[in-house]
Amino acid sequence: MPIDTVRVAIKGSTQDHLPVEDIIDGIVILKDGGAAMVMQVSSVNFDLLSEKEQAALVFAYGGILNSLNFPIQILIHSTAKDVGVYLANLTQAEASQDNQLLKQRIASYRKFIEETVKRNDVLSKTFYLVVPFLPGELGLKTAGNQIIGSIIPNAKKKDAGLPFQKEYIVEKAKASLEPKKDHLIRLFARLGLEVKPLNTKELIELLYKIYNEDSANSQKMQNINYTAPMVTTKK
Repeated sequence: MPIDTVRVAIKGSTQDHLPVEDIIDGIVILKDGGAAMVMQVSSVNFDLLSEKEQAALVFAYGGILNSLNFPIQILIHSTAKDVGVYLANLTQAEASQDNQLLKQRIASYRKFIEETVKRNDVLSKTFYLVVPFLPGELGLKTAGNQIIGSIIPNAKKKDAGLPFQKEYIVEKAKASLEPKKDHLIRLFARLGLEVKPLNTKELIELLYKIYNEDSANSQKMQNINYTAPMVTTKK
């Protein structure tokens, strides 16, 4: 293989293969000209409900899904919880406890937690609704992934891979997604669930955690840097 070809291959970045082009004003812009809004949904402890309550909840949930006239994606993000700090606090509480009975109870509980962690991973689950804005809603005529024309007048093209300027896509996406967001908030409120749209910072943190799970668990994002890669690779 020619040396020049090898050099070009090395310059390739994982970032180039991600579907996300940018995040502006709480809207995820995709490289194909589409967009999406992501909303976090609160949860309910299903196992604590009675059989009648469970059946009613499932029936109401099915009714909500069947009533929708637009597509949504339900995303469940699971992350491993580090209980090391919690166990350290229990150990400290055990050492500082003068009451022997309470001391024994704390020790017993600490051992129970340690054994539970050894047998099973402690997971934290977060639930999201993703509402897409399809490229076709921009009025694009497509053949596969190739844009062959546009029926939208006065829409300035952008030199990057996007069919239009980012501001134009965000404007059109908001006009389509905002009513859907309000509709979903009302529907899920009937189930006692709260739906909260993610802002730009929260979206960046979520995507960073998804694509960098190992490093994201041990660090907290303080500053947003759009020039930093969304995906990092280990050397």
